[in-house]
Amino acid sequence: MAKSFNNLLKKMPPDRRAKIASRTQKLLAELPLQEIRHARQLSQEEVARILQVKQAAVSKMERRTDLYISTLRKHIKAMGGDLILLAEFPEGRYQINSLGGLESEETSSR
Repeated sequence: MAKSFNNLLKKMPPDRRAKIASRTQKLLAELPLQEIRHARQLSQEEVARILQVKQAAVSKMERRTDLYISTLRKHIKAMGGDLILLAEFPEGRYQINSLGGLESEETSSR
């Protein structure tokens, strides 16, 4: 008989469960556009309709490795999200609010 994953998870030590949860969150945070769209339960056709483009344009956009920030922002907005740009340095992270300036992530979260 197969064991349910939830039962196996309950038997794991708390530190192991924490590591699994952390890794899961990291993987979810690094999803490509196509995976984000799937997670949002949207089809390429739905996103295309919102963006007022053809489905083929959405497909092409999802396969590209280099996009204009404005294009990516529109795509994310069409899926119901907001694009947040962060610059990460050894001394800290900075949220880019506009391409004309930087704001510390600590300052922007207030």
